[in-house]
Amino acid sequence: MKIAIPLADGKLSMHFGHCQEFTLVDVDEKTGEVLHTQTLQPPAHQPGVLPAWLHELGANVIIAGGMGQRAQQLFAQNDIKVVIGASAQSSEQLIKAYLVGTLETGENICDH
Repeated sequence: MKIAIPLADGKLSMHFGHCQEFTLVDVDEKTGEVLHTQTLQPPAHQPGVLPAWLHELGANVIIAGGMGQRAQQLFAQNDIKVVIGASAQSSEQLIKAYLVGTLETGENICDH
């Protein structure tokens, strides 16, 4: 499994389209062990670009604070599970909570 997390200032960006970078984390689904982590600069934000880019990189889960309906549809079309409503934490905290099933999510803060 490869999990994508949009970051701004080292924490989850509350709107994925405005992030400064993405952390991509390869995880062994059976053991929950983090195998590899990389941080990448995303391409310029345009509708549809980020879901396709993350799909090409092998991501199959994205954890976000907020995301519009159209973006959610585009991620689904690219076989990427969307987890929205997470709080602004570090990627390490988010991954750990997601893997053990304790990631708390709230409202989608995006209104478009």
